[in-house]
Amino acid sequence: MGRRRTPELYRAPFPLYALRVDPSAGLLIAAGGGGAAKTGIKNGVHFLQLEQINGRLSASLLHSHDTETRATMNLALAGNILAAGQDAHCQLLRFQIHQQKGKNKAEKAGSKEQGPRQRKGAAPAEKKSGAETHQEGVEFSVENLHEVQTDFSRDPLQKVVCFNHDNTLLATGGTDGCVRVWKVPTLEKVLEFKAHEGEIEDLALGPDGKLVTVGWDLKASVWQKDQLVTQLHWQENGPTFSNTPYRYQACSESGTFLGLGTVTGSVAIYIAFSLQRLYYVKEAHGIVVTDVAFLPEKGRGPELLGSHETALFSVAVDSRCQLHLLPSRRSAPVWLLLLLCVGLIVMTILLLQSAFPGFL
Repeated sequence: MGRRRTPELYRAPFPLYALRVDPSAGLLIAAGGGGAAKTGIKNGVHFLQLEQINGRLSASLLHSHDTETRATMNLALAGNILAAGQDAHCQLLRFQIHQQKGKNKAEKAGSKEQGPRQRKGAAPAEKKSGAETHQEGVEFSVENLHEVQTDFSRDPLQKVVCFNHDNTLLATGGTDGCVRVWKVPTLEKVLEFKAHEGEIEDLALGPDGKLVTVGWDLKASVWQKDQLVTQLHWQENGPTFSNTPYRYQACSESGTFLGLGTVTGSVAIYIAFSLQRLYYVKEAHGIVVTDVAFLPEKGRGPELLGSHETALFSVAVDSRCQLHLLPSRRSAPVWLLLLLCVGLIVMTILLLQSAFPGFL
């Protein structure tokens, strides 16, 4: 498949590492930064407002939150609470958005521009307070709730964070191979155990209390609290025809589709149950894709999707957030196809009756 052009939805003033979508408010949350190095590259979390403008899905910078000397490398979202992995720590943030009174639709429409905003160059300079709201008529606040160290290796780094199904617990994993589970929002530790020899690459908390982890030791494990339930090992359960080393790796799923980003910058969308590839852009970013996320099919998701079947967002170290749209594969509604079939049957019967008067 030839190389296609993908819409650049947004360009940040720093490398992007993490991405989440809030469908209820129509927000795209992108985070990253240059870290503690004194290179002049900022660290921050940017809140983007998703909108349909003239039939196109667009994003505009709504609010920028400065994370000072720490780059956010991973994110989890639970309602209006963000869990941000920054170096060896997890920072809980609460954001709130309010429309100011006195702004009518005409005033709002007059302030909008068609298509993506902040595409060329950096975002406007942030205030000394470390935060700035970039749209008139909107009050946006970000509050630091709690912070805790979650990794204790020689070079500590939190690599993954996730909430459980009811958002009462938070699980973290990092370079020391340990899983730690915390209460939300107090970040009181309730569980800690060694899950992998080496780094934890990804983890997920199930509704039944089970925990799934994948690590650099080529293992994928299922846990009930700190007790191992079952385990897969690539050398035993994976391909045996190649000496190439493999690792289990994470991807984004919407229930219907799987979205993948590669170390070479390519992006693909697959059907989840059959792994049939529906969309592929080779080297869309040209550098490692650090995160992907689907636009959920709830909240404002269907409104923002328009005529498309799904939308996948991708971010990379190149500071860009790209939009990948999958056109609807349904050429006509089912009821219309049935109606056409009935019509064809009726026409066939009438033609046969006219040609053969004794028919029927």
